[in-house]
Parts: sequence; structure tokens; C-alpha cells
Amino acid sequence: MFAGNPLDRGEAERRDEEWIAAQTQDPQSQYLPFSNLNVLLGGDPEPTLGWLPTDSIPSDSTVSTPTMLGMMDGSTRFAIEVNEDAAAFIEEWSGMKFEDCRAAGELLPVPEGGIVAQARAQLDWHRRHRFCSVCGKPSEKRRGGQVRFCPSCKAQHFPRTDPVVITVVEDKAGDRCLLGQSRGRLQRMRMYSALAGFMDQAEAIEEAVAREIMEEAGIQVKNVRYHSSQPWPFPSSLMIGCIAEAATTEINMDAEEMTDVQWFSRSEVLLALEGKSEKLTVPAPLAIAHHLIKSWATGK
Repeated sequence: MFAGNPLDRGEAERRDEEWIAAQTQDPQSQYLPFSNLNVLLGGDPEPTLGWLPTDSIPSDSTVSTPTMLGMMDGSTRFAIEVNEDAAAFIEEWSGMKFEDCRAAGELLPVPEGGIVAQARAQLDWHRRHRFCSVCGKPSEKRRGGQVRFCPSCKAQHFPRTDPVVITVVEDKAGDRCLLGQSRGRLQRMRMYSALAGFMDQAEAIEEAVAREIMEEAGIQVKNVRYHSSQPWPFPSSLMIGCIAEAATTEINMDAEEMTDVQWFSRSEVLLALEGKSEKLTVPAPLAIAHHLIKSWATGK
């Protein structure tokens, strides 16, 4: 989920600011409204994105200028944030509802989840980067929201993506995998997941995996191999999924960051994936962690 975005992001078209301005008023254009970073969903019986035509989004109801997402089915697509009064009005007349994006990801088809990821990450980035980080003056959207430009010092600022390595470690025999429970959300949910952490600057993926596993579990790893990746728009990460082999097996957990780290047998993990384990709960299919754990447990 959150990958598979079908939009043509319009790299060439974005260079023409007048074209973008015209598209914001084009009757064929479609807007995806957000309220407090929650996305509008409609559809009956299956949920779908709540695209609205241009004339249904009055300018006095918005809290942001339109962000161009791309093009699809002959129309230009924009994301827009509306204020709370407008959100209530839209829900009333349209019969649609604003939904938390994490929950929406579990309801929507995969391609639409990819659009949600792009839209939420970009809207949130513009919210938090209204001022130039070079000179501190107000910056403005350019290229449909693909860049912020500072009129004062002429600096350009681009949306950031924060890479995160997330890794399932298998023991030397390949019969057990290492899973942990971090403080915070996983602790509250009594869930174990693959160990993860942000990459440092000037660090290779393999180096980041080795460092994170050592820091969180005190385990040395080898033979790190890439598995898959997932955009994670909370707020703007790219999860880089890996599987690694343990070079050591004695756990020396970082008690400040983790509440527990354990080796789990393949049979226990398979039970957890079916929701039948009394010892282990793993993340839902929404998250790449689920698919990493499942891939290791099933050998697929």
C-alpha cells in the first residue's frame, strides 16, 4: 500500500507556470480535498477517492493553494486543503467523508493509495516549509508545488524524502527471525515488528542496516539483501525493506529505544500471520513490515 501511483506527474508541463494556473481553473481538472491532512473518500459499496470538480472548491474555503499531483484520464489532478467549515459542508452535500490517511490506505485500491501518499506528503511538506531555510523569508510554491522558491534570496527548496531501513534478521540456521517492540505505538499495540531506523548521511543501505540492528539489538549482521520498498507518508519516508543474516545471536537490547527484542521461530511467526499466536502480533498488511515478515516465514 501507498505505492503504485498511476498519475503522470507532468515533469515537462510543470515548467509552465501559466499552464498550471490555467489548469487550476479548467472545468476538466479534478481536486482531491484534504482537511487536517485527512483525505475525502466516497464510493458505495467500495471506498474510492473523493475527486471534486474545480467549481466545487471556492477559494475562500481553502487553507492552501492547489498542489498539482499530475495527470490522469485526460484531466489534471490537484490536492487542496480546505478549512473545517468547508470540510463539514463538503461532507454534507456530497455524502462523502474525510478519513485518516492511514485508515484510508487499508480501504482503497493500491493505485489510489499511492495518490494519497503523494498528496499527503506534499501537503504536509508545504505546511512545514513556508519559510526559506537559507534566509528565513517567506517562500512560495512553484512548478505546481514541486518546489518552493524564495523571492528574497532566490533559493529553491525541494520536498524531502527520508529513507528508512527496515530489516528482518534471520539466525544462522534460518529457523528464527529477530523482531522487536519499540517504545510508543508498537508498545501500546503489543506488537512486534522488523527493526527499523533512519539512514544517516553518507551511509550505504547495507551500512545503515548493520548499524541499526547493532544499536537496537546488539546483533551483528551480514549478507544484507534488498527485498522491496514502500512510500510511507507519515510524514514523508521511504521504507527500504531488507533481509539480513545474523553473524551473532546474543541480544543486547537498547532499553531506551526498545521495550523488547526477541528471536521468534518460523512456526510462531506463521501462526501470528494467521492471527492465531498467543505470543506474537505482527503488523497488518498495510505496512511493509508485514510483507517482509511473511516473505521470510513462507520463503516466498
